[in-house]
Amino acid sequence: MTYAVPRMHVAIAELHQNSANLSIIGLVVGKTEVKSFPDRKNIGSERYTFSFTIKDSPEHLINISSWGTEEYINGLSSCFRIGDCVIVEKPLTVTKDPEKDDKFCPSTLSLYRLLLTENHSAIKVLSDTEADSRLLSLFHLPVKDHRDFYSLGDIVANGQSLDGNVINILAVVQSIGEPKYFTTGDGRKGQRCEVKLFDEVIMSFCLICWDRENLQYIQTWIPRETVLFVADARVTFDNFRKSMIATIISKTIITVNPDTKEAVQLFKYARDFAGTGALDDQEKLSGDQVSLDSISDVFTVEQLKVSIQKNLDKQDIIYGIVYAFITTLNLDASVSKVIRNRCSRCWYQVSEDMQNCSNPVCPREAQLEVTTSFDLLVDITDHTGTLQSCTLSGTVAEQTLGYSAEEFVHLKEQEKIALKWKFLLERCKILLKILPSPKTRNGFRGNILSCTLADPGEVKQSFTREAL
Repeated sequence: MTYAVPRMHVAIAELHQNSANLSIIGLVVGKTEVKSFPDRKNIGSERYTFSFTIKDSPEHLINISSWGTEEYINGLSSCFRIGDCVIVEKPLTVTKDPEKDDKFCPSTLSLYRLLLTENHSAIKVLSDTEADSRLLSLFHLPVKDHRDFYSLGDIVANGQSLDGNVINILAVVQSIGEPKYFTTGDGRKGQRCEVKLFDEVIMSFCLICWDRENLQYIQTWIPRETVLFVADARVTFDNFRKSMIATIISKTIITVNPDTKEAVQLFKYARDFAGTGALDDQEKLSGDQVSLDSISDVFTVEQLKVSIQKNLDKQDIIYGIVYAFITTLNLDASVSKVIRNRCSRCWYQVSEDMQNCSNPVCPREAQLEVTTSFDLLVDITDHTGTLQSCTLSGTVAEQTLGYSAEEFVHLKEQEKIALKWKFLLERCKILLKILPSPKTRNGFRGNILSCTLADPGEVKQSFTREAL
């Protein structure tokens, strides 16, 4: 396909050092947040800046920056976002410093960068109807060779030998964490967001974002559906997690749902794999993203069932508290019905003889590492009814029962029975997450996020509210 820039605009590939009074049209593929620095010429004041990257063909990009007052820079930055088509009018053409610019900005073939000035330059944002469809199609073309990437399995396999490297990654969004906001010691505001990625081999890999513009971009992604080609992310070994992670940096450009063969194959895998429910299992085992303190709605079982039925069409997640008894808790069943063994890499189940992972694309040459965890289905009952087959698993089950999965395996039969009746005879405070699940018989999945013995005072208050 030929990408021809309209005649009234200069193509990025045609820029030269003496370009003046020019107009460039392109698709915004990357953008940094506004930052401020002390103004050395005016002591006590600050200068503000931000930068962005546009492309007008599959191969050609250019970095654009602007400096100025707080009002000017914030106003300019707020008028467009990643994915917009823009016309950049009367920028200054500056020869770039290859070492400095390519180290801190997205890599480009151009010998130049553009500078916007408050007195002469302008940006016009085009609506989708005004924008050339050929420009819009560039949004799904990676800025790097689509075959030049690491899978998550490659990153994990290489481990600390990749520490500090800047690489390209192809993966699927598994979940998006809640943004965390903070203030630094010098009074500057910041933010942080974690995105969990997965692919055919690795079930959960952390991508960290510190930039406000990319954080807004992240909110448009759809967990379990959005495929990412992450160009120039920095990978490091996280000592706290004891694993590799990736971080979005100023060089990073992220292409969503790339129009490539590899991305299409990964999307098909993600869609099929999500349908098995294994991602739900992994989410439960690794801990839920929501803060338990934020869950405050109290339901009876009957009220919860009504809310679930009303929500089947909306497909929203319901969080709530019930004060109820666990009426089915088969801790004294065979161990295979209480404990599940999964491959630590891809989260598929492991054969009973603990020899093989059931995932056909999981690397066979690597030594099998197994994660052992609780996986229980329990019934929850109060005076209004019973909610059947809720999942109690992973760390939540360990915290509830007071034993790790490994410790539970070694309990004597009488100890398991005593543990079972400890909960069957007591009312519990249960925090639930209800997810739509068309493939289940009743249309939903109930995941227990917390289960503790109920405080009698809290129970009395909940019954009083119900009576009112």
